[in-house]
Amino acid sequence: MEVEQWLHMANGDGENSYATNSRLQEKAMLETRPVLQGAVVELYRSLPARSTMVVADLGCSSGPNTLLLVSLVIGTISDHNREAEQEQRPPAAAMELQFFLNDLPGNDFNLVFRLFPCRSVHLFHSSYSLMWRSKGSYQFSYRGLGSTCEKKVPDELSGGAYLNEESIYIGKSTPPAVIKLYKEEYQKDLSLFLTLRFNELVCGGHMVLTFLGRKSKDMLLHGEASSMWDLLAQALLSLVLKGLVEKEKLVSFNLLFYAPSVDEVKTVVEENNLFNVEHMSVFESSWDPQDDDTHDDVVLGCTSSGLNVARCIRAVVEPLIRKHFGEAILDDLFMVYASMVSKHLKKAKAKYPIIIVYLKAKH
Repeated sequence: MEVEQWLHMANGDGENSYATNSRLQEKAMLETRPVLQGAVVELYRSLPARSTMVVADLGCSSGPNTLLLVSLVIGTISDHNREAEQEQRPPAAAMELQFFLNDLPGNDFNLVFRLFPCRSVHLFHSSYSLMWRSKGSYQFSYRGLGSTCEKKVPDELSGGAYLNEESIYIGKSTPPAVIKLYKEEYQKDLSLFLTLRFNELVCGGHMVLTFLGRKSKDMLLHGEASSMWDLLAQALLSLVLKGLVEKEKLVSFNLLFYAPSVDEVKTVVEENNLFNVEHMSVFESSWDPQDDDTHDDVVLGCTSSGLNVARCIRAVVEPLIRKHFGEAILDDLFMVYASMVSKHLKKAKAKYPIIIVYLKAKH
């Protein structure tokens, strides 16, 4: 599978598109806004007069969130200058802002990609991208157009050795050897990502990264990210039992995804030794993108929440499902998935742990 062509959000602006179902990602960006604003202000104050601040958004995708980072950065600088004027501090020197919006070629928003020259970027931002796995040589972007980046599961899982038959990710039945493979490949991916971004950042450049993770160190307690994919695996298995999907198709399907713990991320950053950690924390977001109350553990409308979650997940994985299983099963699959999510939410509200990391280059 030419995965870089299929690992992208659902295109268009229809009912099942990412553009229509990307509120979950918007909420994460708004939650992390204070950290981003702090990074922007510090960079802005440090740059000399009449310079250009270069900001790159890795994994911008398409839809209403695509220009949200642009708006946040411009708004932050505008607010900072307004406060300086009110406090009668010297006005900031004139500055230009340059934005690079970057994603895989399969996404709709694919006409503004640029390579990043060495020492050219002041701020890298990436939201909801780094849990998607990658392996291979790439020179300029985690999700870049024209790179040789190959998104893939570990070789041992894609070469005919089906070691994870009852799961499409890391589940209760996943063998320890498979868990080890996922963990090792993720560590390699993140270390390489940090090294390449370091080479593209200016001296003292910043990165603000947000991605799904887990709260527990124990891989067997992988948390709600794993539960979400377990339910999708169960939905696929139900179609196998109905004769709508071949068993071989299911057992050969493994998601290109890994949700790390905070400690795993911290260890990779420390061993990489190219960045200082300015901030690292975890917050939670409800599975249902329309549910903004993360404190109440009761779901009042389980049926509607199940549908909301199913639409959100479909917008993310539909191209991968279509490529591997065919388009004919999509409606049935996500109808079953919505029902299973609804039953899951009757037990308690499900939440994603989300990791935010603010790094500053050491050079």
